Amino acid sequence: MRRLILVAVTALLASCASRQPLVVKQSTLRDTVVDFSQDPMIRGEKLRRLHGAIGVNEQAQRLGQYYTVIWNDEAVGTPAEIVFEYQQGATGSRVKKQTRTFDPSATTGQTEFSIIGDNYTKGGKVLAWRISLHRGGREIASQRSYLWQ
Repeated sequence: MRRLILVAVTALLASCASRQPLVVKQSTLRDTVVDFSQDPMIRGEKLRRLHGAIGVNEQAQRLGQYYTVIWNDEAVGTPAEIVFEYQQGATGSRVKKQTRTFDPSATTGQTEFSIIGDNYTKGGKVLAWRISLHRGGREIASQRSYLWQ
């Protein structure tokens, strides 16, 4: 009986553990050819990104890099803001920025940043990036690539 109680308490505490405030998932779509001998997860991601693109030109506009951001911040009252800063191969040291804002009552969310189409083909691939979560003018958490300075 003690063992059962110990297992139940451990499971309860593990389920109550706080989540990471910021998780970044990256994916790159390099070509439009769907190879059914590929890993099913990679194939599924490629099919999801190409879904709805009818012609070859539309599919080519989907090539590039995608960053999915999952955030968690229990504070409320001011809008949450996700800021994506990045440098591309053809733009030198210039830092580009994209921003997403969420409702003040939101405590969790998911958003996606994409460098695709002409931005990807002319600007080049993303070499360094930084994604940060802000609320009330204060940085809550951030993730960055190895090359970000």
